[in-house]
Amino acid sequence: MTVDGYARLEAELKTLKSVERPAVIRAIAEARDHGDLSENAEYHAARERQSFIEGRVAELEDKISRAEVIDVSKLSGKAIKFGARVTLADQDTDEESTYQIVGAEEADIDKGRLSVTSPLARALIGKQTGDSIEVTTPRGSKAYEIIKVRYR
Repeated sequence: MTVDGYARLEAELKTLKSVERPAVIRAIAEARDHGDLSENAEYHAARERQSFIEGRVAELEDKISRAEVIDVSKLSGKAIKFGARVTLADQDTDEESTYQIVGAEEADIDKGRLSVTSPLARALIGKQTGDSIEVTTPRGSKAYEIIKVRYR
């Protein structure tokens, strides 16, 4: 994963541990004060939230401990590899799109972050500026031309 993706995971973990976890503990304590727990919706909702938080904390700690962080700013070259920012032109519409190839955990297509495991990223790996690729999508086959490859 990229340095930015790693930092986002660490920030989420810190928020869960220092803000969310204490808040849900307080909510559980307040709900207990209201009496009968078997019919206390606030208590059950707080316990459910606590379960979600603890599960997410465990998941994030596992991902952070196993993460292989790659500093994209130290990469260079003409061939597309993990971390590259790639500008593509749709060969049918000439519409240009720019994506950064990132780890699966940090992928967000709306923000231009494309998972390295996606069909488009797999087709791009190893290619260079000027190359054309064809990718099978749910809507059929799409052809792209690689306009620019950069690392930063």
